[in-house]
Amino acid sequence: MIVLASTIVGVILGLTSAKRRNGNRLDLLQYAAGYGIAFALLGVFLTLFLERLAG
Repeated sequence: MIVLASTIVGVILGLTSAKRRNGNRLDLLQYAAGYGIAFALLGVFLTLFLERLAG
């Protein structure tokens, strides 16, 4: 659940970042993908950390 939520947040941040830089449609997709992947990876590490902490 954390991974999905962080991926969605990353995609939204990527889209807003590309729009702020006046990017075209492909720029929007690239930023959304990049931020989404990065935030998903952070979500995986956060999930693993929390599981180790709880268990």
